[in-house]
Amino acid sequence: MGSGILGAGVSGLLAAQHGLQTTEHNIANASTPGYTRQRVIQGSNAGVMTGSGFLGQGTHVATIERVYSRFLTEQVDRSQSGASQLDTYAAQIKQIDNLLADSNAGLSPALQAFFDGVAQVAANPSHLPSRQTMISSAQGLSARYQSLGTQLAQMYDGINGELRDSVKAINSYAEQIARLNEQIGVAQAATGHSANDLLDTRDFLVAELNQLIRAKTSANGDGSINVFVGNGQQLVVGSQSIGLAITVSASDPSRLVVGLKSGAGVQEMPESLIDGGALGGLLAFRSESLDRVSSDLGRSAVSLAQTLNAQSALGQDLLGQSLLSPPPSGFTPALFTVGEPGVRADNRNPAGSPTVSAAFTTPLPFSGNFYTDLAASDYRLTSDGASVTLTRLADKRQWTAADMAALDVQLQSEPQGFSVAASGQLPAGASYLIQPTRDAARKIALNPALVADPRLIPAAAPIRTAAGTANTGAARISPGSVGPGYEALGTALPLTVVYDNGQLRNFPAGTRVSIDGGAPQVIASTASGVAYTSGASITLVGAGNTTPPSGVSFSISGLPNNGDSFVLARNTGATADGRNVLALAQLQTLDTMSGRTASFQESYAQLVSENGNRTRQAQIGGEAQKALLKQARESRDSLSGVNLDEEAANLIRYQQAYQASAKALQIATSLFDTILNIAAR
Repeated sequence: MGSGILGAGVSGLLAAQHGLQTTEHNIANASTPGYTRQRVIQGSNAGVMTGSGFLGQGTHVATIERVYSRFLTEQVDRSQSGASQLDTYAAQIKQIDNLLADSNAGLSPALQAFFDGVAQVAANPSHLPSRQTMISSAQGLSARYQSLGTQLAQMYDGINGELRDSVKAINSYAEQIARLNEQIGVAQAATGHSANDLLDTRDFLVAELNQLIRAKTSANGDGSINVFVGNGQQLVVGSQSIGLAITVSASDPSRLVVGLKSGAGVQEMPESLIDGGALGGLLAFRSESLDRVSSDLGRSAVSLAQTLNAQSALGQDLLGQSLLSPPPSGFTPALFTVGEPGVRADNRNPAGSPTVSAAFTTPLPFSGNFYTDLAASDYRLTSDGASVTLTRLADKRQWTAADMAALDVQLQSEPQGFSVAASGQLPAGASYLIQPTRDAARKIALNPALVADPRLIPAAAPIRTAAGTANTGAARISPGSVGPGYEALGTALPLTVVYDNGQLRNFPAGTRVSIDGGAPQVIASTASGVAYTSGASITLVGAGNTTPPSGVSFSISGLPNNGDSFVLARNTGATADGRNVLALAQLQTLDTMSGRTASFQESYAQLVSENGNRTRQAQIGGEAQKALLKQARESRDSLSGVNLDEEAANLIRYQQAYQASAKALQIATSLFDTILNIAAR
């Protein structure tokens, strides 16, 4: 009986000691990140059969287990991954929002200042200080575009650096998890018990990994886990770490992307597969916001330069120079210069693939002004050997044709603001990335000739009109205007149009004349007549085939008498003429962008608004995700976290158990002593 009491007492004492040590371990690690509360699992020892029945032999500690839920832990990891992604996204896009919407550093004040300068020249075309003001404001506008474009480019560089740092950290976590897998396997195989603290450390690393990228795990029979990213790409397999790498994109050599290490090198991972965490947030921000804003800002710069240059080409400077044949040597009426669209060949293209180039097309005339069809998107040009396909990446719109020439015809009917050409036939598998406006904001600049000599601003119109001094009728002729292709009519000026019995005659033979934008009629001889209608627009069609016909336009209103004449001539000595710069000023409020749907300011305001909305959505989404993360952590901690009040109660419980077992040992010792004393007598 004594040995039974002693054995039971010792087992109780040891069990209480294990409980006290486990409770103290919980208390000591109450603030340790990733720690999971542990508890002692006890079992009753098998009883001994006696004549009176089975007598108990005390207790034993079966194991020390973690109070752990895989489901709750994975829920925290998922929430953490989503919260980290949205936090990173919101922090990045907030920089763009501050940049674009700034009342001083944004584009709007520079646009307004430029058109204010244009208005000053329109009010006083011969005033050189006004011209200098326009030049200064134009320099300020181009500098603002360049500054914004440069800051966006620096954000690309910053993302590249953060991608490298994130991948380096991911690989470090993967290597640590792989080492822990090995240690856990050895420890559990040797003891048959759960390596609780090692498991906690591994779970903590998985949680940290989910702050960088969404990671999923699967358990193996030896206690190790496998870690997967993307749509199942292996990052850790047991004790082996695969790892990620930063590499140059095959389709866009200017872009760094994430790849998966393999025996053959690095396999590029599509960005759509990388989700969650800071890495997912960076890639999502770059593709969804930074690319779009850069292209849209570049579109604004190109559209501004192209439309202003197109109108400027219709003017005449203070020196009397214009494009009327023959133009002065070296004369260029452009206000701004801008680079051509970027074209990047895929580095996997077949050997000998031709060079592909792109060029901006001339803005189309519209209501006496111009507009562009540029989209804020990149394009992908591919070939299957039998046909070529151009894909607008923003919305996946496609144009497919037998060859590049046929593709160009399609783009003329559905303009995109640029044309493409190749130095040869595209082989099967060839691919090219076309970026019409991605980097254009950094490349816009004021024509240096205008900076050197403000007199070269083409403020005047190159033609003037006058009614014959001997006219007897009441008809009047408009000041006249010119459109694209007008320069080919230089040899026809001066031109005197004569009214004769309801007809206008004396147009040069071979001239094409359009009335109110209708189909041009070819003048057979100077005796050929054009029907006269008061107020109708008469256009001498120049070079090219624009719709409506373009060239030199005027109108005659009122009732002329036979023999009345009307003169069209070069605008010599026109120092006070501001008709062309007035047309430039009108471009501020006209719908020159997005296919005649938005002005410069409206387009930029839309860009600011869209980016602001995405910023707010990211912030709201981040706040909601943080709330989900908080709830998930609270649910996990309610089960697995250390409650100091509970542990304090456990200390008292185990202390009392320890004392009670010690008292039982004392009693057993006293009984044995009594028996020994009796035997000694």
